[in-house]
Amino acid sequence: MTREQILYEDNDIIVCYKPAGIATQTAKIGQRDMVSEVTNYLAGSRASGQRNAGQSGPAAGVYVGCVHRLDQPVEGILVFARNQKAAGGLSRQIVENRMDKYYYAVVSGDGPEAKEEQASKAGLHSVTDNVRKGMLTDYLIKDNQTNMSRIVPSDARGAKKAVLEYEMLKRAELPAFCSLVRVRLITGRHHQIRVQMSHAGMSLLGDYKYADERTRKLSGALQVKQVALCAYRLDFAHPQSGKRLSFQKEPEGDIFQKFSR
Repeated sequence: MTREQILYEDNDIIVCYKPAGIATQTAKIGQRDMVSEVTNYLAGSRASGQRNAGQSGPAAGVYVGCVHRLDQPVEGILVFARNQKAAGGLSRQIVENRMDKYYYAVVSGDGPEAKEEQASKAGLHSVTDNVRKGMLTDYLIKDNQTNMSRIVPSDARGAKKAVLEYEMLKRAELPAFCSLVRVRLITGRHHQIRVQMSHAGMSLLGDYKYADERTRKLSGALQVKQVALCAYRLDFAHPQSGKRLSFQKEPEGDIFQKFSR
């Protein structure tokens, strides 16, 4: 992990940027993951400090608490705890929906707003000013065998409520029309954004698990190999001081560079 990936660190937390293609945490031998990267970074920093102080012996006892995750093909901001007390404080914020997560996504498809426009042209009803904004509410079940989630009826056994807000920011012809979307995650379910957006007619580019066939072909033509999703902003209270913190970073993926904001 490079020093540029570190957005903030103190004795309680470390905030860093995960590139697409690296797992947040994995048990697979030989595969890179962010927990290991952060652990090695902190161990190296501690060892350097020991050498500067004239101490000897390897750095030991490095604690890295993983309190939330990003899918392997997704880039974005993560916060890790550096001690158990901080891990508990951050975890409580997640459970109580006090950690705010914002994403950028590049999607294809017409989406719900196109249905509104079509209805307006047909004289069924007028299009509101908020036609490109909305909230998606669904119920999801995770299939552990396939590591995929699917939308089910609200009364399905094991179903978990999934809610997000979205706003269409800009369209571009790539060559088919695609949109840059800002998403605020209200709940944190497995593959939530990818599942809900695809179900609503806004499949993410580079998502070969959930996207429709049209989007998959477009992703191949554009050589989008990672899911076009970036956790660009993370807001939470510092687990020790209680001070509200906010971190932002622009996406690094090539597909995001096609949209100028």
